[in-house]
Amino acid sequence: MSAYQNDIKAVAALKETFGSSWSAINPESVARMRAQNRFKTGLEIAQYTADIMRKDMEEYDADSSVYTQSLGCWHGFIGQQKLISIKKHLKTTNKRYLYLSGWMVAALRSDFGPLPDQSMHEKTAVSDLIEELYTFLRQADSRELDLLFTALDAAREAGDQAKAAEIQKQIDNHETHIVPIIADIDAGFGNPEATYLLAKRMIEAGACCIQIENQVSDEKQCGHQDGKVTVPHADFLAKIAAVRYAFLELGIDNGVIVARTDSLGAGLTKQIAVTNEPGDLGDLYNSFLDCEEVSAADLGNGDVVINRGGKLLRPKRLPSNLFQFRAGTGEARCVLDCITSLQNGADLLWIETEKPHVGQIAAMVNEIRKTIPNAKLVYNNSPSFNWTLNFRQQVFDAMAAEGKDVSAYDRAKLMSVEYDETELAQVADEKIRTFQRDGSAQAGIFHHLITLPTYHTAALSTDNLAKGYFADQGMLAYVKGVQRQELRQGIACVKHQNMAGSDIGDNHKEYFAGEAALKASGKDNTMNQFH
Repeated sequence: MSAYQNDIKAVAALKETFGSSWSAINPESVARMRAQNRFKTGLEIAQYTADIMRKDMEEYDADSSVYTQSLGCWHGFIGQQKLISIKKHLKTTNKRYLYLSGWMVAALRSDFGPLPDQSMHEKTAVSDLIEELYTFLRQADSRELDLLFTALDAAREAGDQAKAAEIQKQIDNHETHIVPIIADIDAGFGNPEATYLLAKRMIEAGACCIQIENQVSDEKQCGHQDGKVTVPHADFLAKIAAVRYAFLELGIDNGVIVARTDSLGAGLTKQIAVTNEPGDLGDLYNSFLDCEEVSAADLGNGDVVINRGGKLLRPKRLPSNLFQFRAGTGEARCVLDCITSLQNGADLLWIETEKPHVGQIAAMVNEIRKTIPNAKLVYNNSPSFNWTLNFRQQVFDAMAAEGKDVSAYDRAKLMSVEYDETELAQVADEKIRTFQRDGSAQAGIFHHLITLPTYHTAALSTDNLAKGYFADQGMLAYVKGVQRQELRQGIACVKHQNMAGSDIGDNHKEYFAGEAALKASGKDNTMNQFH
């Protein structure tokens, strides 16, 4: 017997217990409301989605072709529409997640207005967005089930038992819109205690997976900007432990932690690491510093020196009081960061790169896997990359290396539209199309995400509408570019009253008041034009 039928039976028994005072209660209506409210708390969501992620990680370890994907969403409605679209076109949400971007929280969700990606926004804006996303996804469940309930009633009224049985099966086997969120906690918003407190809020809101980066919290920069400053490993590992403690305190024992390293693009550190003996983790961190050997006589007022093997080394200190790493050490530092994080509680890695290049990523992952064989990545398919130019240049370089004639192309200007129909451009586009598949097979990428796609799509679609509507197209710009496309593509939002919950509310009114209910979905509802 399905959960739906079990609920009908249980409520019927309860109704009998309370007698005539419960005469207005319909057990099937209660069962429907329970089905529409499957997840009662954020912690239930966190546990459900953590189980999904762990299962997906195991399946990827066995078969790298079953990688996972997500798109970054900055509002609950955007996340909801994404999952509705996935279910409509692909029939299942399997292996599809949501990503919560700290960049978009800063740019779009702060009370201060648009801010750069430097952890200046209110930290609780992150947990608030997680809660909002899951509120909208739960409403998507409620709406989809409500449509099935309405169809079930219609089939019953028509006496179509086969149709009713088919719909009942869909209800009993309904796939929720609730999927894992990989949530960005930036550099932890302060010391480990601050990180722990925010992680708790995020988990309580439903996050099963928290991504944290190894930058200095009060110097944090977007991974694609200059001026990034990393912290010694001990500082970062304390924050990983803080997040793990938050998961364990709340009973999400299999919560997932993504450790992100920005070392590839970060040439600075704020601190010289504490070291107790040669070759320990602090000593390894300090070994990458840009130093010069000095004698005691060379020391100036306030100089900082390191004693290594009996030699005095003076790290290069900038006017900002930051210390500089040696050029060309980024990949080695990334590898050390990743190995250290996985050995101290992290589950997945994130290496922020300056370009989308499978070979570069694979080279680092292969080094990591010499120590951690099942190491795997969450990778940012970033809108900060010029994908067209990067891949056309990669193809150009490969053609040149193979001795092919590339004289028809100007490598510096390969973004030009004049190259769009060339063989080089077509090969590059195919490499972009297969980048996720290739990266997962060759470079250990378990999860592919695009951080800011819906930021850009919102801007693009608004521009397209505005340029016509406020010019000579008027309403035709909306009708032709939006509404007509919604109708022809079956976009659920064309019936915006239904999407906002009007029909759910009507059904509740009928549950509560019976025939006396004043419903909004009568013959004069203009949404009937879209049936």
